[in-house]
Amino acid sequence: MALIPSTPADGNIRTVIVTTVAGEVPTVAEANGGDDISCYLTPGGFALTTDQGTITDERECSTQTFGSPGRKTYGLTITGIDNTNSPNAETSNLLVETLPEGAQRYAIRRRGKAFDEPFATGDVVTVVPFVAGVKAEVAAEANSVLRSTWSAFITGDVETVTLAAA
Repeated sequence: MALIPSTPADGNIRTVIVTTVAGEVPTVAEANGGDDISCYLTPGGFALTTDQGTITDERECSTQTFGSPGRKTYGLTITGIDNTNSPNAETSNLLVETLPEGAQRYAIRRRGKAFDEPFATGDVVTVVPFVAGVKAEVAAEANSVLRSTWSAFITGDVETVTLAAA
């Protein structure tokens, strides 16, 4: 068996936050106009989870219980750099500024291309509509940086789509 090539995750994920998406699929202009939080996120700091229930299908004629795919439940926790009260608060605290509690937002996330490469028509992205929860401090630890975490409450369909032209 041939060794399958892989794409490194480091440096190859771009995540932006936008306040609105006009159509069913974001445009390149909407994505490129978003607040780029890629460099604020810590490894694992965009934790999108999925759980899918099972629709039970039992029959009198069988001793087996069958199943079908059921409802999906998505969750999102965002963890990243928090420069509040530091010398960097005025110039480098976009993540905190972008996620005030109760704000409706859309995360647009692209994997597999350099984070600093602009979005382009045809890019495959995941779109996550959510309301930001309360900011919570991550416990300080030695040899680390100050971080905070936000629970995000999913408000619509999480979809993987191809970006539309501007």
